[in-house]
Amino acid sequence: MANDWSPESWKSHEGRHLPTYADTAALNDVEERLSHYPPLVFAGEARALKADLAEVAGGRGFLLQGGDCAESFAEFHPDNIRDTFRVLLQMAVVLTFASKQKVVKVGRMAGQFAKPRSAPTETQGDAELPSYFGDIINDIGFDAKGRQPDPERMIRAYSQNAATLNLLRAFAGGGYANLRQVHQWTQDHIGRSDWGARFAQTADRISEALDFMAACGVDPRTVPQLQGTSFYTSHEALLLPYEQALTRKDSLTGEWYDTSAHMLWIGDRTRFEGSAHVEYLRGVNNPIGMKCGPSLEPDAMLRLLDTLNPAREPGRITLISRFGHEKVEAGLAPLVRAVKREGHPVVWSCDPMHGNVIKSPSGLKTRPFDRILSEVKGFFAVHRAEGTHAGGIHVEMTGQDVTECTGGAIAITDEALGDRYRTHCDPRLNGAQSIELAFLLAEMLNMEMRQRDAEAA
Repeated sequence: MANDWSPESWKSHEGRHLPTYADTAALNDVEERLSHYPPLVFAGEARALKADLAEVAGGRGFLLQGGDCAESFAEFHPDNIRDTFRVLLQMAVVLTFASKQKVVKVGRMAGQFAKPRSAPTETQGDAELPSYFGDIINDIGFDAKGRQPDPERMIRAYSQNAATLNLLRAFAGGGYANLRQVHQWTQDHIGRSDWGARFAQTADRISEALDFMAACGVDPRTVPQLQGTSFYTSHEALLLPYEQALTRKDSLTGEWYDTSAHMLWIGDRTRFEGSAHVEYLRGVNNPIGMKCGPSLEPDAMLRLLDTLNPAREPGRITLISRFGHEKVEAGLAPLVRAVKREGHPVVWSCDPMHGNVIKSPSGLKTRPFDRILSEVKGFFAVHRAEGTHAGGIHVEMTGQDVTECTGGAIAITDEALGDRYRTHCDPRLNGAQSIELAFLLAEMLNMEMRQRDAEAA
């Protein structure tokens, strides 16, 4: 993309939220080893995702992006991968069936290890140690040795990412995602909720439609789109030594790709002008996301868009708004107007999680479901008012039956937060809350489509 770019050119820019490794020789050794490992994803897959996102940018689809706040070594288990995957499938089915739009499915999986933190150190009692920056960097336990950044953790993360991707590809293409299996995707704890019952009704209607197709002579077994699905991976490109080590030049096009994931994004804390993270991502041809929060001014955002997507390629950029439920309408509208005025072809997605973290009376961090839903409603309201497409949702969620976010139809209370509070970082929606959100999103998408049809008439 850029003649003056190389995979290591980020090193001459300001890098924030990057760990300091005490043993540079060990770091160099890990980077060298990783640079010879096989790519985790392929350039052609990243191009396919970009083409799908170009459709979303044109108002002809919806981006569903979800998964763990931070993956961990301790929680690595095939059942956890499967359960999150099938909840995302359920959400996609609800959105597709209700909105009649293509849903692009992207997991925060197989690489979402590194996390920025608001302070470089953490104090407990009289001890002050480096903060926990994710399992790819250091250990969550408050221990002096474990909290020291260890480059060997990148090797372990790579192995876990490869295994996760292998399983996801098997699920997506090996029959698990077959629409004939739609009833089998519901887990017991979701099925017991009101929204689980509503999903069962949707599944019944899908099964009836497939039976009708078969009766008309169209065998669903011969339709590839019904036998499997396209599923992509993404993570925040925070640990740049790891990303650089997995940067490869595509043999077909001669272009550079970050082969650690199909899509990478820049966080709210690292997307400033002159950032090492912006410098790195401007040179790889993957689809790129950029978090947009209250501190981002329209002019600065437009300069970043010109840096990251000077050719204005559709599908290249997804803007992920994260304002908080009270600030979304006032803060998002000026950004949407600026992008529309300048003609940048972007996907607008809503992250209703990061701006709505509170500390509960019990002392645990949580995200009230009503605040999450309020931000989503505000996001859609802005796009209706501006005549633009509300193109996606970006959520931290899991298929596990956790109790980390309060509220929702299952009515998790503050007193119940500690029952199954398992996150390594921030609170996640559980499976039932995720399905509930999908149905509420479907209603908003239908409202957007009705408005669009009315304007066309």
